Amino acid sequence: MKKFNILFKTLFTTLTLLFLVGCEIDSFAEDDEYSFGDITAPTNVQISAAIVGKDADNPNGDGSGEVNFSGSADNAITYKYVYDGVETLSPDGNVKMTFSKLGLNTYTVTIVAIGKGGTTSSQAVTFEVLVTYTPPAELIAALTTGKWRVKAEEWMHMGVGPSDADFPIWWQAQAFDKASTGMYDDRYTFHADGKFGFDVGPDGQIFGKADPMEADLGGDRGQERNGDNEYTNYPYESFDATWSISAPGGVETINFSGLGFMGFYVGSHDYVILSRSSSRMVLRTVGSGGLGWFWIITNDN
Repeated sequence: MKKFNILFKTLFTTLTLLFLVGCEIDSFAEDDEYSFGDITAPTNVQISAAIVGKDADNPNGDGSGEVNFSGSADNAITYKYVYDGVETLSPDGNVKMTFSKLGLNTYTVTIVAIGKGGTTSSQAVTFEVLVTYTPPAELIAALTTGKWRVKAEEWMHMGVGPSDADFPIWWQAQAFDKASTGMYDDRYTFHADGKFGFDVGPDGQIFGKADPMEADLGGDRGQERNGDNEYTNYPYESFDATWSISAPGGVETINFSGLGFMGFYVGSHDYVILSRSSSRMVLRTVGSGGLGWFWIITNDN
């Protein structure tokens, strides 16, 4: 009988504990119901197109084909622009595009405002732009010959300086200085029809500044920043974009659509040509932080 009482008490205690734990779980589940609130698509989407060089005497611009877009919306988290099937991300709603078709042409560009839960709203703008610049034949011939790469074996193949400088006065990379990164095996192909191919190489990686990479390319992808806020071996896929040549203010510039870039990703897609030959070019771009980034590229492989 004593053993029975002990067994009964043990069983009763166990059932009581199970009942209490079950209540706690139910209570926990009820208390932890989360709500994202109302998921409402962005509203009041606005887009404007400012044609570079437009004035009373030049109503369709200065012939460079450059247009600055700005957009806004209520309840938007980020934005993207869509033109001719190419999407360009723009976290702040601002972007510059360069149109290269000669003559006076009509274009339509759409801004897509993205809100909570991936909801979207869009607005389009239609405008006319005049393009009068014709790139030199030898420049086109050089770019469309072979595959280009960062010239890692040359001093100053990468550097930093003021955004308007012709030389990276603040820092210059030594030969193969960034051999441990995902940059040196990347290859860039300029096709005569205006298509641009970016091959990430055997390592499947690229190199760049962490902030614009996260904003434009898809988060951190499981990578950790180094002490300079860079992702040295960022996993990425080979991709295609389009390219064109413009000459704002008479300065030859390589322009990429979408996320097209060369070298080290800094969030910009336009590269001023500081010097060039048929097999070597010195370039400068201005990163999202306002610094001038310099490159030497070559098609000598």
